[in-house]
Amino acid sequence: MAKREIDLRIEEEDKLSEIMQALSASIRRRMLCLLQSSSYSIAELAKKLKLPVSTVSFHVNILRKAGMINVTVKRNSRGNAKIISRQIDNLYIDFASGSRGKKHMQYAEEIPLGSFTDAKITAGCGMANETGIILSDDLPGAFFSPQRKDAQMIWFSKGYIEYRIPNYMLKGKRVNTVLLSMEICSEAPNYRNDWKSDITFWINGVEIVTYLSPGDYGGRRGRLNPEWWSDQSSQYGVIKTLKITNECVFLDETAVSTQTIEKLGVTENDYFTFRIGIKESSKNQGGINIFGEKFGDFAQGLLYMVDFD
Repeated sequence: MAKREIDLRIEEEDKLSEIMQALSASIRRRMLCLLQSSSYSIAELAKKLKLPVSTVSFHVNILRKAGMINVTVKRNSRGNAKIISRQIDNLYIDFASGSRGKKHMQYAEEIPLGSFTDAKITAGCGMANETGIILSDDLPGAFFSPQRKDAQMIWFSKGYIEYRIPNYMLKGKRVNTVLLSMEICSEAPNYRNDWKSDITFWINGVEIVTYLSPGDYGGRRGRLNPEWWSDQSSQYGVIKTLKITNECVFLDETAVSTQTIEKLGVTENDYFTFRIGIKESSKNQGGINIFGEKFGDFAQGLLYMVDFD
């Protein structure tokens, strides 16, 4: 998963106080550990921690104020459930007060799943939002409909979708890393936990790596899935992260390509393109599911993060 960082200087007392308060209680530290691998509702956290819901809600508010978690609301038959997701992986504190010369900065943005700008899709496909299927199942033309902007779940057997990723904030900057992260799995009829698929990633038209997805995961409900979504459908995925640096490209923590930020031209134009799909020549043409912030286990769409000076 993409590393989400908080970078502070020692003189930033107000923010440091919030962070230190959030981390001062062992119960809140335990909550952050639980949220490492998945999102949970407040009721689920209370059950895991063996605490009253009111107590967990109190600690959630402190963590949210410090910017360490995100809270989204999911509707269910009993009303609304608050889904908690962790928003920090690393914390850095610079003890050298005053000017640090060039300031180390980060930019993060969640790109809506349905904001792709190009697609080549064949039947065995579809999109859904939190209320239902968008237009119709197995209708490739739906991927060019304006309704696609509402997509929270996308699936297809063959082809690709492509996003234009903004880079206006990088002009004149030295870019150290670019990260793209999303929740994905294979796409089988209904679901099959052992359904393999070769899922390929491209940057600016350059093929970077093919990830062998082990399966289309089901057997339990995705933690964020709306009630109308069938138990027999794909339920959740895993987070996969492309990290582009000035030396190479990583998939998660493994170096997979000698391409670099410069070679790929990530900062040259007004945007760069990110494509994800299934190649016609792939051995395992098992399709793909892409989960947005209201489906699956993780409350995010396409997460875009940049580290620069």
